[in-house]
Amino acid sequence: MGSAAELAAAALMMLGFPALMLAALVPSVPAFAAAAAVTYLADHYLHRKGSYLVNRLSKVRAGLSIRFLIRQLLLILLLARLGLADDLIYYGAIACFIAFYGLQAPHGALVTLIRNRRRMPVATRNVDLASRIRIPDAPPRRLLHRSAEKMLHLDLVAVAGILVSASLESAVVGFIGIGITVGVGCSYVLALVPYVRGAKIPPNAEKVLAAVDDWLAEYRPETVLYFSGSKDSAYQVNMWLETMEQLDSKPLIILRERVILNNIAPTTVPVICVPGGVHLMNLDLSNVRVALYAANVGKNIHLLRVPTMKHVFIGHGDSDKLASVNPYSKVYDEVWTAGRAGRDRYAIADVGVRDADIVEVGRPQLAPIQGFSGAPEGRIPTVLYAPTWEGWDGNPGNTSIVLAGESIVKKLVSADPPVRVLYKPHPFTGTVSKEAGAAHRRIIALVEQAAAERVTDPRFTADSAALTAAKAELARIETRLAELSGKGNGKGNGKGNGKGNGKGDEAEATRDGLVDIAKHEEVARLRAEWNTAYWRSFPGHEHRVITGAEPRLYDCFNVSDAMVSDISSVVSDFIASGKPYAVTDSAELGVEEFKRANTAVRAATILSNSAAELGELLDAVRDPAADALAEDRVELKRYLLGPDEPTSIDQFNTAVANLAIKAETRNVGQGSRVSAGADMDPEPEPDPVPATVPVPRGSADGDDLTA
Repeated sequence: MGSAAELAAAALMMLGFPALMLAALVPSVPAFAAAAAVTYLADHYLHRKGSYLVNRLSKVRAGLSIRFLIRQLLLILLLARLGLADDLIYYGAIACFIAFYGLQAPHGALVTLIRNRRRMPVATRNVDLASRIRIPDAPPRRLLHRSAEKMLHLDLVAVAGILVSASLESAVVGFIGIGITVGVGCSYVLALVPYVRGAKIPPNAEKVLAAVDDWLAEYRPETVLYFSGSKDSAYQVNMWLETMEQLDSKPLIILRERVILNNIAPTTVPVICVPGGVHLMNLDLSNVRVALYAANVGKNIHLLRVPTMKHVFIGHGDSDKLASVNPYSKVYDEVWTAGRAGRDRYAIADVGVRDADIVEVGRPQLAPIQGFSGAPEGRIPTVLYAPTWEGWDGNPGNTSIVLAGESIVKKLVSADPPVRVLYKPHPFTGTVSKEAGAAHRRIIALVEQAAAERVTDPRFTADSAALTAAKAELARIETRLAELSGKGNGKGNGKGNGKGNGKGDEAEATRDGLVDIAKHEEVARLRAEWNTAYWRSFPGHEHRVITGAEPRLYDCFNVSDAMVSDISSVVSDFIASGKPYAVTDSAELGVEEFKRANTAVRAATILSNSAAELGELLDAVRDPAADALAEDRVELKRYLLGPDEPTSIDQFNTAVANLAIKAETRNVGQGSRVSAGADMDPEPEPDPVPATVPVPRGSADGDDLTA
C-alpha cells in the first residue's frame, strides 16, 4: 500500500475534494484555495513517488484527469455561488477549461505516437547499429517524462488567477492566468509535433531488422544465452553474464522482454532484445551452434524450432526442488548439471530426460566463493541466516521464516560465546504470505534490537579510527560509482542522450549502448573495493540486516563462518565454501526422511522448528575438532558441484565446444543428404488421371467419403 507518507498524502488528497465542495458551497475563496493547494501538492507527491495508490485510483474511475476536472468544476461552482455567474470571468473560466481539455486529446495522441515510433522492434546493447542506421536523439526528457501530469498541472495558473479575480472582484488577473494556461498548453502540443515526422523519427522495423541481420552476419555469434521472464526474474539471466563473458566462442544474449533488458546487469556481451516472435524467427542466426536456456518458459519454442543449433537447459540454480527436474527439460538436446547429483535427480524423477543427454559442467558462478580456512581466530564468528521465500504453493517446508525464523535468530543473538548474525532474506519474502511478511519484520526487529544492545555492551569494542576511515573510503567509492553511472550531480542536461545518464529512451539506448570497456573494468574493480570497505565500515561484532542487491549473497558467504538456510540453491552454492551449515526441517519430516528427500542436506546440521540443534553448528564453527560433518561436506561438495579440477569454467567451455561440434556435424550431414537428394533422378511422372473416376460406394456425387 506504500509508505506512511504516501498513505497520509492519499488521505489528504481524498479529503481535500469534499473540502473543496464545501468551500465552494459556503462559498469561501480562502478555504477553496487552501483545499486546492492540498490536493495539488498531495497529487504531485504521489505521482513523483510512483505510488501504487495513484494507480489504484484510476481503477475506480478516479484517475488523474477526473481529479483535475472535478477541481475545475468545483471552481465554476464557487464562482456561481459568489454571484459571478454573469461576469466575464465566469464565462472565461468555462471557455478556458473547455479549451484546456480540448488540448488533452492531441497532446495524448502525440505523446503516444512519439513513444510508439521510438519503440524499437529490436533493442540492443553492445551492438553497433549506429554505423548502419540513423537513430535520432530522443525528445527532451521534460516533454515526455510524466507528460500527462505535466499537461494537466498547467491549469494551476488559470485556477490561481481565477481565485485571485474572485477575491479582488477584478477579471484582469484571472484572464492573465487563463491566457498563460491556454498559451503554454498550445505551446506544449506544438513542441511535440516535430518529433512525429521527418528526421526525428527512427527507421521503420524493416530497416532496423536489416541492420541487426547485417551486424549478426559480421559478428557471427556462435553461442546464445536465451531468456524470457518477468522483471523479478532478471537475476536468472544476470547470474550467467560473467560466464558468457568468459566463453571461448563468440557469445550473444537474446532477451524477449524489454523489462528484462532494462534490468540486466552491465556486461560486455552483445545483447539483443526481440519482443516479437516473428521478428526473432526471422533473425539470421545461422552461425549459432549452441543455445543455452536459463528458464523453462513458453517463449523458448521460438528458438527451439531452429534445427541448426543444439539446445541446452542450464537453469538458474541447482537444488532438490521439483523445478530442477521439470519434464519440459526433455525438449532440449542436452541438460547440463553442476555435478553427479543433478544426473541422479533426473534418473530418480523419471521425467523423460535420458542419462546420455546429461552433462556435468560444474557451476562457473561459484568461482567467487572462497573456501573454508578453519575456525576464526581472534574474532567473533559470523553466522549467516539466509532463508528462502514462502513460494506459491503454501507448503510449510518452503521457508523457515514463519515457523522457525524467530527461534533461530533468538538463539543466535543470545549465543554464548557470542556470534555475529547476518540476516539476508530472499527478495520475494512476504510477497505471497502475510504470515511470512510479518515474521520477516519481527526478525528484522530482533536483529536490530540485538545490534543496539551490543553498542552499550562493554564486551564489544571497535576501532573508531578504522571505522571512520572505512566509511570515508566507502563514500569515496560510492561517489565515483555514481559518477560512472551518470548520477554524480543529479542534474542531467534535460535531454536524454543515452550515454550513461539513464535518461535516454529505448532508441537512444540502442544507438549508444556500446559498453565502455575501461569504464566497465573500473566499475568491477570499484565494486570489489566497495565490498571490502563495506565490511570494514562497521564493527566485526555488529549484527546486520542485509537487503537489496549489495552486498551480494556470495560476499556474505565469504565473510561468514557458517550458514543457516532452507532447501534452495543457496544451500548448494554455500557447499562450495566447505563451511558448516544448517538447514531447517520446517515441514517436520524427520532427520532421516529429510536427508533422504534432499541431497544438499546430507552434510548439514538439521534443525527442528525450535532450532534446539543450533548448538551443534556453533560448536563446529568454534572448534574444527568438534566438526563431525567436515568429511561429509567434502564428499557432498564433489557430488553436488563436481570436481575442483578442471575448473568449472573450463568444463563449461569444453561442453560448449563439444556440442558445437555435434551441431556442425549434424548440419554438414544434413547438407550432404539434401545435395544427394537433388542429384537423384526425378521420379517418373504418374499416369494421367483417368477421365472417369470411380465414385465410392454409398456416395451419389463423390463428396461423402466417410461411409
